[in-house]
Amino acid sequence: MTSEAVVTILCGLGILVGVAGTIIPVLPGSVLVGISLLAWAIWGGAGTAGWVVFAVAMVFVAGGMTAGAVLTGRKLKQHAIPNRSIVVALVAAVVGMFIIPVLGLFVGFAAGLLVSEFLRTGNFPTAARSSWAALKATGLGMLAEFGLDCLAASTWVVGVWITAAGR
Repeated sequence: MTSEAVVTILCGLGILVGVAGTIIPVLPGSVLVGISLLAWAIWGGAGTAGWVVFAVAMVFVAGGMTAGAVLTGRKLKQHAIPNRSIVVALVAAVVGMFIIPVLGLFVGFAAGLLVSEFLRTGNFPTAARSSWAALKATGLGMLAEFGLDCLAASTWVVGVWITAAGR
């Protein structure tokens, strides 16, 4: 097996973990996808095609990161959810990750958000509505980032095929 093949396999695994990381926040996400694409462009032996794939795929990666942040932020502002509630939810998510394996991250985030919003508003139905809006906004941002990272990964796969066919 050549060194380029090893690099291609390792970069593919990095891209796979990165794409999964957009949905499973414990794993690194879009940044890992970008680093893996750069490593493949440098050491994957694809030459100019590798750099073209890197450039096109990085447009998707950057677009996904931006879309995720903008969509989430806009929805949170629309529903007047303060940053404090999100920070409390993130801390609760980390705690939940250690208390409940696998699902604790999501349960902790939702519970922390609900408790923080209840303490802020003093009204459970209002807190539940704003928490639900925040959860939907977060999910929408994750979905946008996931979709664009999948396009970046698909671009890489096409690049690998083109490079392999040219050898």
